[in-house]
Amino acid sequence: MIAASIHTIEQEIEGRARLIAVTKTKPVSMLQEAYDAGARLFGENKVQEMAEKQPQLPADVEWHQIGHLQTNKVKYIAPFVSLIHSIDSLKLLDEVNKQATKNDRVIDCLLQIHIADEETKFGLLPDEAETLLRSPELRAMQNVRIVGLMGLATNTDDETQIRQEFRGLKQLYDKLATLSTANVQFSELSMGMSGDYRIAVEEGSTLVRVGSAIFGARS
Repeated sequence: MIAASIHTIEQEIEGRARLIAVTKTKPVSMLQEAYDAGARLFGENKVQEMAEKQPQLPADVEWHQIGHLQTNKVKYIAPFVSLIHSIDSLKLLDEVNKQATKNDRVIDCLLQIHIADEETKFGLLPDEAETLLRSPELRAMQNVRIVGLMGLATNTDDETQIRQEFRGLKQLYDKLATLSTANVQFSELSMGMSGDYRIAVEEGSTLVRVGSAIFGARS
């Protein structure tokens, strides 16, 4: 079932976006099954879960931190994380830079933008993101690279609203992509999950974060 689901989704998004298999709460055996079916990008919400699973899977897995990240947890994933999707403050970015420096790495990051019509979602407002990208503090950080944006659409059945939110994020992406510097080099737009990844890809997503459509509903 996992292999069939992965192949179906990859055929749908082929050439337009890459698939991140969201593996939160799933056992390593299911991750291995997804790996055997060709998945190489795995997304976790919780740092502890990612740090426990990472050594149990092949070394060519790309680990994506997609959930809210606390500064005191960065050190646990800094040695290996491929992309952090959820940067929502300069303070967090500074900690990622510090931990990346200790590990002699440059860690790629996305700024999380608040696009949903919901108070519970994290993220920067568009003008806050622009201020961060223009800040001298960011320019001084040599071990992080901002490679794009991430957004979570409102949890609604209204496809028009979802599409508008994704379209707005793509417009912001295009605007902020012009601010490129040594450590701001946009190439990724992370939007779309199990229920809305098709709309997200139509609106310009390059990374879709899919869990339940691959692994079934979360237990």
